[in-house]
Amino acid sequence: MEYKDIQISALEASEIFANLYGQKATAKALPGEIDFNFLMHTEDDSKYVLKVSRPQADLNYLAFQEALLLHIQKSNQVSTSKLIQTIDGKWQGRYIDAMGKARQIRALAWIPGRVWSGVNPHTNELRYDLGLQAGQITEALKDFEHPGSKRDLEWDIAQGIWVEKHLNLFSEDQKSIIQYFLQVFESIQASYSLCRKGVVHNDVNDNNIIVSTNLLEPKVSAIIDFGDAVYTPVINDLAITCAYAAMRHVDPLEALIPVVKGYHTSFSIEEKELELLYVLIAMRLVISVTKSAINKSKEPDNHYLLISEKPAWALLNKWKSIGAEKAHYTFRMACGYTPHPNETQFLEWAKKNTFSLIDLFPTIQKESIHLLDLSVSSTWVGHRNDFNNLDLFDYKLQQLQTEHPNQILAGGYLEPRALYTASSYDQMSNYGRASRSIHLGVDFWLPANTPVHALLDGEVVVAANDVGDKNYGGLVILKHQMDALTFYSLYGHNRLDSVLRHQVGDIIQAGEEICQLGDRTENGNWAPHLHFQLMLTLLDFKNDFPGVAFPAEKELWQSFCPDPNLLFKQANLTGPPSVPNQEILDYRKSHLGKGMSLQYKTPIQMVRGDGPYLIDQMGRKYLDTVNNVAHVGHEHPKVVHAGQQQMALLNTNTRYLHNKINQLAVALIETLPPELSVIHFVNSGSEANELAIRMVKTVTGQQDIIASQVGYHGNTNICVDISSYKFDGKGGAGAPEHTHIFPLPDIFRGKYTGSDAAERYAEEVQDCIDRIHNKGRQVGGFIIESIISCGGQIELPDGFLADAYKRARAAGALCIADEVQVGCGRVGEAFWGFQLHGVVPDIVTIGKPLGNGHPIAAVACTQEVATKFANGMEYFNTFGGNPVSCAIGLEVLQTVKREKLQAQAHEIGTYLKAGLQKLSQQFPIIGDVRGKGFFLGIELVDGDKNPLPNQTSYLANRMKDFGILMSTDGPDHNVLKIKPPMVFNRGHADDLLLFLGKIFEEDYMQI
Repeated sequence: MEYKDIQISALEASEIFANLYGQKATAKALPGEIDFNFLMHTEDDSKYVLKVSRPQADLNYLAFQEALLLHIQKSNQVSTSKLIQTIDGKWQGRYIDAMGKARQIRALAWIPGRVWSGVNPHTNELRYDLGLQAGQITEALKDFEHPGSKRDLEWDIAQGIWVEKHLNLFSEDQKSIIQYFLQVFESIQASYSLCRKGVVHNDVNDNNIIVSTNLLEPKVSAIIDFGDAVYTPVINDLAITCAYAAMRHVDPLEALIPVVKGYHTSFSIEEKELELLYVLIAMRLVISVTKSAINKSKEPDNHYLLISEKPAWALLNKWKSIGAEKAHYTFRMACGYTPHPNETQFLEWAKKNTFSLIDLFPTIQKESIHLLDLSVSSTWVGHRNDFNNLDLFDYKLQQLQTEHPNQILAGGYLEPRALYTASSYDQMSNYGRASRSIHLGVDFWLPANTPVHALLDGEVVVAANDVGDKNYGGLVILKHQMDALTFYSLYGHNRLDSVLRHQVGDIIQAGEEICQLGDRTENGNWAPHLHFQLMLTLLDFKNDFPGVAFPAEKELWQSFCPDPNLLFKQANLTGPPSVPNQEILDYRKSHLGKGMSLQYKTPIQMVRGDGPYLIDQMGRKYLDTVNNVAHVGHEHPKVVHAGQQQMALLNTNTRYLHNKINQLAVALIETLPPELSVIHFVNSGSEANELAIRMVKTVTGQQDIIASQVGYHGNTNICVDISSYKFDGKGGAGAPEHTHIFPLPDIFRGKYTGSDAAERYAEEVQDCIDRIHNKGRQVGGFIIESIISCGGQIELPDGFLADAYKRARAAGALCIADEVQVGCGRVGEAFWGFQLHGVVPDIVTIGKPLGNGHPIAAVACTQEVATKFANGMEYFNTFGGNPVSCAIGLEVLQTVKREKLQAQAHEIGTYLKAGLQKLSQQFPIIGDVRGKGFFLGIELVDGDKNPLPNQTSYLANRMKDFGILMSTDGPDHNVLKIKPPMVFNRGHADDLLLFLGKIFEEDYMQI
């Protein structure tokens, strides 16, 4: 329909509303394609939508709209705009405009909320709710009939062939995509014509969906605007809902699962309709981009008409690459049907047919298997360096085969594995980076050249290079036809020459040799083995097929690729089950310490570490930005090897001479100022600080300690007594008599923030000294972290530490630098944090990062302190300084030096901090970015510097959803701490910045 019309002004709309509805109201124009729409705001604060028709509006159509809305209003399930009666009791009014043209007027109640296009994020829960609400509308309209519903409408998918006339508006690439979907659409017309029909909404787009104002748990409040309602196949309404809900997602198909699930909950979708949904979604997008192309010339100023053009094209390109078959099976899964329609039929066939392993490997004559545990948590697989050391892996297999001479070694079905480390197994998903880890077949380890025989008659459909890169061996796929059942068997990692002797189309008889296992060269140096897999479909793959799936798609691929053990019926060919998270959680709540906290609202089960990553039981990798304990990276191979090597020789206490403790002491002393030349070894940072305080009390003869507000120094009794973070926090009893706390030296939101802050905080230390003197006592020690961690990654003001040390020493105190978290090169510019301030402490405490998580820590002190501490009372620590711990600690220090990790902390930390500061310019919620190297903090506040702990917690939990681990800190829990393993590189920093930016854009983070 072409409109030549004058505009209706806001003033005119107010006059119309007053005359017909008897209320004074201000008017604000709203977008619309057919009607002129206005938001009317009355004097009593009520709101309505006024719809002014075009002069040539179809009165029959308007009568249809009235009947439809009144029918919907009778439903208790559907929330939408309700028609308002005029002052004379009618559902429509009439208005003559300045040109003498008659216009029909309708008013609807305003529904408060946000339009879908203005909501961020669209979570799975919100998309499910959208589907639920859209399905309720379809359900409510299923018994509605009206002659006005059967009309010509370009937005009706069923009438979509009209777009063919406008192909000239598009580029060749665009035209190709449109023609592809048009051809598919034409091919389904016979089945499409048999679908259920009825009146549908027909325009559940992102500006017709109203979402509640609850930013944490948003719900779909209503679906509005029935202006495009039409009589058509009812499946079209779901297709339209999906077309808009899938836009702007990395993986649109994954994003639609909750939409389809929700819709099916409200309105049951038939299996035959789901077969068509893929192309109907595409056709709605095709209509949308075609309408946009046409309207560009007709109404160039009407941006509403073009609003979905770019995202629609982006989605069309992705949609074509997804393919109809995978989409169909995904939609079936969402509705609770078996993802593959033939799955049940295959299971019934498999029950009646049993095969022997000898049928597959006649020359081996072994009928049972020994299942290997190759799962993510497998100790047999060992360290990543172990399973990537193919000689070692081969040796371990040979040893195992010797132990089980009458069995075939096998790797299980649906086993989550960490073995697949190539980048080809990774991709970006809707929730960050994802890795394929779920094994879809079974592996049989046998000698190279072992013949593999067909279990069934089959046709060769693939005979090619093996799945993967280069020319590593060959792949054969056979197609089997069992009456009406079709399925496939896959044989991977074979000798390429034994595979390429087949041609596609060749018929293989049951019992006939198919191929021979490749050797290590042909398997990319992996030990010879057969990857055997069953498939009910080849999807759109031509010369390969995935053998490993993403964890999020496990249910889908399990249906595509049934368990091969259905044929062999061995005792177990499925990978070992992992312990469910809830089971671990339930036991932990009942039998572990009640004060032990868990990270995140939904805890994660971690089973493996790898450099900067922690990995859960399903193989999902989480970038770790908080675990400073894994100083040189989780399970660093050289650190692991050093511990294993020494443990194989000796592990005992320090009452015997052993050079490892001296070697570690030498390495530590080399990093410290010459004054700090005596080392005591302990097991943890808590023990280190406990010993330091004991040294202070012994050397000075005094009990009083000065420490910072919100300082944390450990969990032993003495450490808790000097930790304001503990005794001033929940469950604490306040400062003990001999502990004296000065204000947190925070120049962003602390007691002093001006240019003289350093001096004034030092004066607070002096006040503590004076209070001690006023009690007739002397100061024993002054302790502070070089960057205060639990205080919120607080950098000490320039000049404060030197001044504080001077004042403390003048009072006879010893100065302790707590380097438990900040030391060993983490700050980048220096090896120890205190070195940033040009001071030399009397005592330095060093924590668990020294052992990369292994229990070793240390106390470094001056010769004078050490001499006075040795007063006759022996200091002995059973495990402190044992050979294994010392070997590990020495390797950590050597790794920092060898891999230049201090320089990396400086370079990447500086780069990351600059990126965070750039984000702070974009997002005012970031009040402060601070820290050094890989010891950074981001403080979230409102415009008045009030802390925002809820937003900080939200951000940490949302980042976890995207595979990045963050944690909160600070006295108000409004600081995100960033203390990653030192192997954190620029790519990791870029990922962190990318997803931080993404979450900061979300609605809950706006202030």
